[in-house]
Amino acid sequence: MKKFSTQLLLSLIVAISCFPLDLKAQTSEQNQRLSEKQQTLIPIAAYTAIGDLQRLKPALHNGLDAGLTINEIKESMVHLYAYAGFPRSIRGLSTFMEILDERQADGIQDEQGPEASPINDDRSKYERGVETLYELTGANWGNPQSGYGAFAPAIDTFLKEHLFADLFERDVLTYAQRELVVISILSGLDGVEPMLGSHLNLSLNVGLTQVQLQHFVDIIETTLGEEKGEIAQSVLDNVLENRNQEQD
Repeated sequence: MKKFSTQLLLSLIVAISCFPLDLKAQTSEQNQRLSEKQQTLIPIAAYTAIGDLQRLKPALHNGLDAGLTINEIKESMVHLYAYAGFPRSIRGLSTFMEILDERQADGIQDEQGPEASPINDDRSKYERGVETLYELTGANWGNPQSGYGAFAPAIDTFLKEHLFADLFERDVLTYAQRELVVISILSGLDGVEPMLGSHLNLSLNVGLTQVQLQHFVDIIETTLGEEKGEIAQSVLDNVLENRNQEQD
């Protein structure tokens, strides 16, 4: 009996000593996941992109309740038009206006948040767009010699001058927030897996982690359904595999 009690006591001591380590590991991983504000930005962008305005409404309430400012949500919808078009963006903004009116009528005062800072830069927008692309990718994006940019130089100019200068330079959202918006949009659209892969790569470049991107995929599955979640997971797995091979 004494031997049995000693063994039991030792087992309990070992189990108890391991528990704080397991708890610490779980807490650490939890802290690496997306913040509540980041989480609520995903369905807002995804529902706006696919035009699901009925589900967008509660998503907007959740975003505001989580601490997203009015200007952060507006900016995400402005950014969205470059990927999903003006009609989706404008319908999203109109829905957001309705939600704000409802909340104001209920006595809820949501935080407006800062406006975009003025851009004081004498360089051309093309040059600034090239610099932004370098910050995002670490690669030099001068005049393209091949691909769609060489085939249709106008779209290369529009991308660099407008998307990566006019939009990305606005400091209402961080690069990480903008990329989270973009991958949410692309996850909702059909046939854009190469672009989703590119922007998942950019998301890692601007500070989002593998754990956070896996969390993102989980939210996409909950938001858009199993099929979209599986596609996003497949693209993410491919991105991570390629990055690991490059590092080896």
